[in-house]
Amino acid sequence: MIKDWIAEYEPQNEEEILSALREIMQEITLAALSRTDFFEKVAFYGGTSLRIFYGLDRYSEDLDFSLLKPDSNFSIEFYFKPIVDEFKSLGLTISIKGKNKVKQTAIDSAFLKADTIWQEIVLQDIIKETGIRSNRTLKIKLEIDRQPPLSFQTEEKLLLRPFSFYVKCFTKPSLFAGKMHALLFRKWKNRVKGRDWYDLEWYIKKGVPLDVNHFLARAKDTNDWQEDSISKEQIIELLDTKIKSVSFSNIKDDVVRFIKNDEVLNIWSPEYFKDLVENIKIENT
Repeated sequence: MIKDWIAEYEPQNEEEILSALREIMQEITLAALSRTDFFEKVAFYGGTSLRIFYGLDRYSEDLDFSLLKPDSNFSIEFYFKPIVDEFKSLGLTISIKGKNKVKQTAIDSAFLKADTIWQEIVLQDIIKETGIRSNRTLKIKLEIDRQPPLSFQTEEKLLLRPFSFYVKCFTKPSLFAGKMHALLFRKWKNRVKGRDWYDLEWYIKKGVPLDVNHFLARAKDTNDWQEDSISKEQIIELLDTKIKSVSFSNIKDDVVRFIKNDEVLNIWSPEYFKDLVENIKIENT
């Protein structure tokens, strides 16, 4: 079954094989969680949600979740066994361990890591056909916000493998709001995340409107915006300031391993993004 799933991706190199395997791990994990009460309490958001359920054409690494309402006592550990059991039912062995926190936060995290035996078994099949070899560790991170900013919208989305099931997801406008907040206010001193800019381009080109209410809730939650409202013009001004402050060479370097065709990045420049953001749509509420 896993070999057939990998073949659907038509991987051309080691990086694409590992990306396909990571996405398969993500889908199996979602399937496991769907068998529990997890999605009665939690919604799926972030880049992986956008890829799996809404067609984003780049790979994503993590599984990001938000509680539907704040609960500081929520624990992800309760769901470890169902996840392990789901992989085991497919003949796969994984281990899950909690992430050691440097400081106390409302984000409840865990690393889901493939045991060596799974990598060896799956990659051996690929070796026979492609000659590609890899000793790299494969893992995905689960992250849950237990004290989330609210005002987001959700919907049920269907996934067909490893069986048919539904996942509660942020809607595209609310996902856009989370991405906009990350792009504008991510607290990284000397790093940029090219995936933020790739996703921004995707949202605007697809005509997805920005959920301003959720964006505002996030910005106020992190003390990056103090006013009770924000206009389209103010958002564009924030984007213009950010565009002037980043290195597009570094942005391209970050995103290139997540996409199949890096020629789409040739047009990327401060001028391009300045013109692009003028086309942003705002969700009427």
